[in-house]
Amino acid sequence: MEAELQRLLEIATEAACAGGAVLKSYWGELQSVDHLTEKQPGDLVTIADQEAEKAVLSVLQRHVPSHSILAEESGASGGADGDPSYLWAVDPLDGTTNFAHQYPFSAVSVGLLREGVPVVGAIYDPFHDELFRAARGLGATCNRRPIRVSPTRNLNRSLLVTGFAYDRTRVRDNNYAEFCHFTHITQGVRRAGAASLDLAYVACGRVDGYWERGLAVWDIAAGAILVLEAGGQVTAYDGSDFAVGSGRILASNGFLHGVMVSELAKVQPLGIDLPFP
Repeated sequence: MEAELQRLLEIATEAACAGGAVLKSYWGELQSVDHLTEKQPGDLVTIADQEAEKAVLSVLQRHVPSHSILAEESGASGGADGDPSYLWAVDPLDGTTNFAHQYPFSAVSVGLLREGVPVVGAIYDPFHDELFRAARGLGATCNRRPIRVSPTRNLNRSLLVTGFAYDRTRVRDNNYAEFCHFTHITQGVRRAGAASLDLAYVACGRVDGYWERGLAVWDIAAGAILVLEAGGQVTAYDGSDFAVGSGRILASNGFLHGVMVSELAKVQPLGIDLPFP
C-alpha cells in the first residue's frame, strides 16, 4: 500500500504543479475585478480558475482514469466504470479573490479521498514556489523537506488563522464572533483567504491552529492530510471525528486542540444587529 500511496502522491504533485504553471501564466493579465463573473455574491471565478482546472484534470485523467473527480469549477466527473472508493478533490485556484486583486496568496489544491477519508494531498503555491505534500503514513513535506507542526502549548502564545465564507453577509453563523473571541485570547488571528494554505501553514508550524466553516471538500481534503501527517490534529469544532463533507474544520498542532474546542463552545453570536438581506 505504501508504494501505491507514493505513486498517487506523485500524480497529485504533477497535477498541482500543472495547475500552478497556468496560474503563473495568467498572473497580472486579468481584467479588473469589476468585469469578473460571480458564481454567487462575493464568489469570483476567472479564466485562470478554469484553465488551471483543465490542466489538473488532464493529469488525473491520464494517470487514474478509473477514479472519480470532484472539481470546483466543473463538478463531478470520471469513475463511471472504475473504483468508486477513490475521489480526487480539486481546487484549481484557492484564493481566487486574492488572485484577482493581484494579492499573492493563492494555491492549487489536489487531494485524494479513499472511502471519504483524506489519504493524499498536494498543495502548490506558485507565487512563493512552495510545494506541500503528504500521504497517509509517509509524512508531510514542503519542497521535499519534512515539516512538523509547532510546539506551542499555550493559547495566549499562539498565532491562529481562519477565514470567512462567501455567504458571511447572509447568515448569522458567519465566524465573526469566533474571530473576535480568539483575537482577544491569542497573540493574533490572521485571515489570508486560502483555506488550503491555512492548513499547510498549520502543518509546517507557521501558525498553531485553524478553524473555519462554509468550506467545500476541495478546500480542505489536501490540507487535512498535511496537518495529520505533520503531527497535528484535525476534528470537528466539538472535537468529534472530522467529516470532510461537513463544511467545518478545526485543525491544530494537537497541543492546543482541547482548549480551542472549549473556547469555540463558549462563543455566542455577536450581540449586534448586522445588515442581513
